[in-house]
Amino acid sequence: MTNFKKKPIIVNRRMKQNTLIGERLRLLRQARNLSLDELCAKLGGIISKQAISKYERNLSYPSPKVLTKVAQALGVKASSLWAEPRISVDFIAYRKGSGLSESEQNRIKSLVTEILEDWADLQELVEGEGAEIPIQSKNVQQVEDAENIANEFRQEWNLGIAPIANVVGMLEEHNIFVVEVKAEEKFDGISAIAQKEDKKVRAAAVVSRSGIPGERQRLNLLHELGHLLLNVPSNVDEEKAAFRFGAAVLAPQEAVYKEVGNSRSKITFDELMLLKKKFGISLQAIVYRLKDLGVINQSYYQTWFTYINQQGWKKHEPDEWIPEKPQWLRKNVLRAFAEKAITLDRAEHLLGEKLESDQNISLIRRKAFMQLPLLERRRILSEQARKYSSDYSPDNDWMEMQGGKDVFDE
Repeated sequence: MTNFKKKPIIVNRRMKQNTLIGERLRLLRQARNLSLDELCAKLGGIISKQAISKYERNLSYPSPKVLTKVAQALGVKASSLWAEPRISVDFIAYRKGSGLSESEQNRIKSLVTEILEDWADLQELVEGEGAEIPIQSKNVQQVEDAENIANEFRQEWNLGIAPIANVVGMLEEHNIFVVEVKAEEKFDGISAIAQKEDKKVRAAAVVSRSGIPGERQRLNLLHELGHLLLNVPSNVDEEKAAFRFGAAVLAPQEAVYKEVGNSRSKITFDELMLLKKKFGISLQAIVYRLKDLGVINQSYYQTWFTYINQQGWKKHEPDEWIPEKPQWLRKNVLRAFAEKAITLDRAEHLLGEKLESDQNISLIRRKAFMQLPLLERRRILSEQARKYSSDYSPDNDWMEMQGGKDVFDE
């Protein structure tokens, strides 16, 4: 895991804010997959792409008016461009040989960084500070060590040897964020951690590409969990160790031996499909798992591997599982909104959708309010005015801080 480089202390607050503007502008632009030309177009040509480039490199700084326009084009508040993030996000390296372009890698990292900043804030709001996660604390001396670590992991999380019904739910219950991103087919996944100034890990995330079959998604997520937990020296293949860990968590050695025995000269397609159904793992991964456990030999594994390729099953195979859906974000956004801890605008931003049901409730309240006697309506209005008078200020942001709170809410 790469450590953050220490940034020099900047005495002048304005200089620090200007530097943040460049960093934040580049991050948000990349997260939205916008080129300099495309952002310039969204701004209606009020500034050139050369000017935007200078902002990002901290060679010049936008005026307040331009800063506001840029924030609107990026769909954020102006304060998002100069406020210092409360966490730092670090990434476990992309898988070797992924073939992703540098721009696509930067886009995904920027997008995940923005997501983790939002989610870590929400987590602290509704749950307090997240539990500390022992990042890369499991020492590996050889790939096979990942097998024992997976068994220990199952014991620590009280999983026994039973199949895992819902990998996403399991991860979310243990304070691991599960993030889905739209990405190129070459992208399988990545891991990320969020740290505060004290350098303690406050949140961790495993990232997978959206739209892939459930059996691939499940192994991808546990593969990335392996990258988070395993401490792998440079002389050991980290990818193989992470794969071994993920496969062993999904299909424990003891459970596999119970299903098919310790050694087989042949195994049928129907048996493989039963294993897929039981453990929620792809045919290709099952065959590889049987080879790793010594159930089948290398030659027979190669025979099955060739057959799977010939059938075109590397990406899509028979009886695909439905992808599992993360629930943590929606559950906690709705909770925070119901408890008036966040505004309606903020809730909709986090979820990326309109909360129609809440709007309907507000409409019902308005209708009920209008049916009250005039004196009662005036009394309620007066109470609400006194209640929120302290929140009013010349700053235009006060309306967003009110969160669309209407005077009909008691």
